[in-house]
Amino acid sequence: MQKRITLFCAFLLANIWAYGQNITVKGTVKDSRGESLPGVSVKVKDSNAGAATDVNGAFSISTGANSTLVFSYLGFATQEQPVSGRTDINVVLAENNRQLNEVVVVGYGTQRKGDITGAVSVIGKKELDQRPNTQIGNLIEGKTAGVQVLAPSGSPSASLSIKIRGTNTITGSTDPLYVIDGVPAQDTRSLNPADIETISVLKDASSAAIYGSQGSNGVVLITTKRGTTAKPKVDFSAYAGISTVRKKLDVLNAEQYRQLVTELGYSTDWTQYTANNDWQDEIFRNGASQNYQLAVSGKTEGTNYYISGGWTQQKGVIENSLMQRANFKVNLDQKVNNWFTVGTNVAYTRYNDVSITDNTNVNGGGVVLGALTTPPNIGIFNANGTYTSNPFQQWENPLASIYGSTRPYKNQRLLGNVYGEIKFTPELKFRSSLGIDYINAVNDYFLDPYLTSYGRQNNGIARNETNLTNYWTSDNTLTYNKIIGKHNFTVLGGFIAQKYRYENTYIQTTGFSGNTIPTTNAGSVIGSAYNNKSERFNNSVIGRVNYDYAGKYLLTANFRADASSVFGNNTRWGYFPSVSAGWRISEENFMKDITAINDLKLRAGFGVVGNDRLSGSVYSYLGQVSSGANYIIGGNVIPGTYPSTIQNRNLKWEETQQTNIGIDLTILNNRLTFSADAYIKDTKDLLLGYPVPRSTGYDVVSKNVGKLRNKGLEFMVSSRNIQGDNFTWNTDFNISFNRNNVIDLVGQQFFSNTISGRSEISLVREQQPLGVFYGYVYAGVDPQTGNALYLNNAGEKTSSPSADDRRIIGNPNPDFIYGLTNTFSYKNFSLNIFLQGSQGNDIFNASRIETEGMTGPQNQSTAVLRRWTAPGQETDIPRASVNNTDNSRISTRFVENGSYLRVKTATLSYNFPKAIASKLKLGSIRVYATGENLLTFTKYSGYDPEVNAFTSSGGLATNGGFGIDYGTYPQTRNLIFGLNASF
Repeated sequence: MQKRITLFCAFLLANIWAYGQNITVKGTVKDSRGESLPGVSVKVKDSNAGAATDVNGAFSISTGANSTLVFSYLGFATQEQPVSGRTDINVVLAENNRQLNEVVVVGYGTQRKGDITGAVSVIGKKELDQRPNTQIGNLIEGKTAGVQVLAPSGSPSASLSIKIRGTNTITGSTDPLYVIDGVPAQDTRSLNPADIETISVLKDASSAAIYGSQGSNGVVLITTKRGTTAKPKVDFSAYAGISTVRKKLDVLNAEQYRQLVTELGYSTDWTQYTANNDWQDEIFRNGASQNYQLAVSGKTEGTNYYISGGWTQQKGVIENSLMQRANFKVNLDQKVNNWFTVGTNVAYTRYNDVSITDNTNVNGGGVVLGALTTPPNIGIFNANGTYTSNPFQQWENPLASIYGSTRPYKNQRLLGNVYGEIKFTPELKFRSSLGIDYINAVNDYFLDPYLTSYGRQNNGIARNETNLTNYWTSDNTLTYNKIIGKHNFTVLGGFIAQKYRYENTYIQTTGFSGNTIPTTNAGSVIGSAYNNKSERFNNSVIGRVNYDYAGKYLLTANFRADASSVFGNNTRWGYFPSVSAGWRISEENFMKDITAINDLKLRAGFGVVGNDRLSGSVYSYLGQVSSGANYIIGGNVIPGTYPSTIQNRNLKWEETQQTNIGIDLTILNNRLTFSADAYIKDTKDLLLGYPVPRSTGYDVVSKNVGKLRNKGLEFMVSSRNIQGDNFTWNTDFNISFNRNNVIDLVGQQFFSNTISGRSEISLVREQQPLGVFYGYVYAGVDPQTGNALYLNNAGEKTSSPSADDRRIIGNPNPDFIYGLTNTFSYKNFSLNIFLQGSQGNDIFNASRIETEGMTGPQNQSTAVLRRWTAPGQETDIPRASVNNTDNSRISTRFVENGSYLRVKTATLSYNFPKAIASKLKLGSIRVYATGENLLTFTKYSGYDPEVNAFTSSGGLATNGGFGIDYGTYPQTRNLIFGLNASF
């Protein structure tokens, strides 16, 4: 018994001694996906001792052998681990708010979504995979607040225009800067949406200032896919679909047309014209689309690869309109050793299309207005095989515009970069990359010398235009991460060099002996030929500091200094700082007992960004010399040049200052997420033509004058309504309110977009939104004369108003835009319904001027059946009158409500059970059916309310005028069937 007592006491003393000794515990902390978590708090329970994981998720702490370690990290469930004498403890934390822990791509780096202090919206893989797409603009439209997508046409070849928080310039480009895997780009039409993993939209200046002179219109960061699994994974997707126009417009039949032109005073032998053609049936068809994509990816300890290839084709609903794209993509990351990694992202695209002339009248070759105004009484071809024309004028039928010429456009593009990354220490790394964007585009045109009257007049016309764009960028950045207790620092600095070179060659010839050789060398007469070259260069220094304390207090500061060759030596450098801060209130002690709130963060930021993307010459600051001034010397005509612009060595950047405040809230066990932002964005030093005395020999000089303001509110809500075992229902909603105002134009005003030979419709004026409609106020029809009446400035009705009686008659800017997505899942079935809309915007229906003007022998809409024909008649349509445009002036008569709500997409899908997929030797298989633009609720009388006839790549006509329908190719209703499979 004495021995037993002695042994027990010795054992007890040994344990007491061991308990009193500290041991060193090491380990790593990762998430459920195996990614290391830096900054995780590691504390000894019931003690003040603690540590934090480094950038690789590793920690080391001295503690008692029988103590308990507590691991806590924002967005993850807290976990306790008893030491029990262990010296190695590896922990996997479970996420309790995945959204906060998503890694978001930001300028020249990444950041946890929960730590972002600026206005950044992310469209992830889940949203991108919900619908088939051919353009990135369709992926963004309606999916995030503050982003408006404008379609100039429903043609397959149309390039969408994206505006972030309104229009920031009058004459420059309004499109955001696109950065694709780190390479800035401006053309996204040839980008393959199937390769995109995520899209980050940097909306405010505090987040976009790292891009300095290129960030004024916002930045869209596009990240393409990488390997995700250790075993090679093969993904195959395919879809096919059909498309139709939403509706047709009612026009006069053959007899009604004959009566109208007879009333106008036209006469002919009508026995020669006995057809009753519906030209809309002739130009419209059922469109078709097909898409095939194959990708192979994988991820090993040292290698990450993604290789894809695909082919897409779209046949538009108008005859002969076509788009085709073949793409090849390689993303490769290779870890050479523990400190050196190399990689590349390369995409090669062959793109070609055949466009259709729209957004113009029939005399300009407009196909849509041609279908509405061509007489129904004529057939398609004359007896000799040529295209028919209007019996009273040489305006040929719309099929002549479609098939009388060939118009192939071809584009080859190489976009990508190579990089090397050196990790000097776990905290310090250097990355150097070289990116290129090389585009070779060829635009051919051949007008048959026989089929059309214009072709016969010129004995054929051939054009060839080549555009070569060569862009490269060299990025060199140094990044330092450091965690000291609860303090987390990330510091980035770098140097950027960019060069852009553009070459253009054009030649037109006429005088063809036949149509067998359609190239310019077969023409006997050179009509015109020219060659242009230009280049620009940017040097930049960038810096950024991210800091957070315990995930509670957040700070981000950016700075960029840019030097651009677009401006003179006096003002070449621009400086673009920004700062933003966040306070995660939910981490404060006084919020710990409020369990309903999972996350609450306030954000505020201010920044300055610039714009050097001018719509005109990149040499605007210079006094330029132009050719074409011929001189007579000694009786001979000698070619010469002349000074064409005044130099302005002080020309500088357009500058945008933006203030943003926001709030992010997650409640009810992470089931409801709410974000709101308010912003004021002022753009000053606008690049405009400033009037100078005519005695100088010039009209204007390029100068920094003028100021714009955009201000608005944005709201986003995500709700997990039902989360059952077999049934789930999620809802995402966003709405944006933006108000645009021209603050200062130094007393000037600008008109643009002339309609049908009448006057300009769009106006840019101080204290008004951009692009308001300007014209007369329509006051009905004089019952005695049948003439249109308008209100003058005194409020009196008159049929002959003066130009001074014009006023603002409409606003194309919407009061708000919105998007609503509901996703329902039941077992293996899923239904996704996406609604998108615009409210409060006006449309100027210029097509109605052509179809209700009754000024010539063109066909008209059935609305003119109500036209005035006799004294005393009460009606809203004036009388028919040849060459009299007074009855169809630009006025409120043609301004319509452009608001709409559209079922943008509805997708029903089925994921086959794994047992069935395994029998088919597949990892997964999904089939789906998608309807696009299925229903549209609108009061607009035209084909479609999404119209922007004059939207292009920048300039007064674009920025100062949108919301105009002038024979615009309509958006289509599409039905698509698809398959996704992986193995």
